[in-house]
Amino acid sequence: MIFIASDHAGFDLKKQILNTIKEKLIDLGTYSEESVDYPDYAKKLVSKINSNENSKGILICGSGIGMSIEANRDRNIRAGLAFEPEIAKLMREHNDANVLVLPAKFMNVQDVLKCIENFLTTDFAGGRHQNRVNKLS
Repeated sequence: MIFIASDHAGFDLKKQILNTIKEKLIDLGTYSEESVDYPDYAKKLVSKINSNENSKGILICGSGIGMSIEANRDRNIRAGLAFEPEIAKLMREHNDANVLVLPAKFMNVQDVLKCIENFLTTDFAGGRHQNRVNKLS
């Protein structure tokens, strides 16, 4: 399962993502541009990931920073902020990230879709990276 959530600043980008790859994603809100508190949506997504084994998530806010901070408060979450596609690949390959965070105010939809593709199709490399990831939990 792949969950997606945004605050009001990320709503438009989330809508564009869903219009392109809706069949793969479970939308957890927000559902408008009305002002909301980003921690509420990050917590909602984290809860879903924690109750659905091997699931992943995508969080979107204006800068990506707030969502990253909130998501990473949970010991089972490894959220990474990607601002270009290679970062999304590396966060999966080296860090076994399970949440992709996107900065809506700083990316175009084409780069966002490539980040999502890289995040969803790249496997964790394990090996020398496994011990490091173990230290994160």
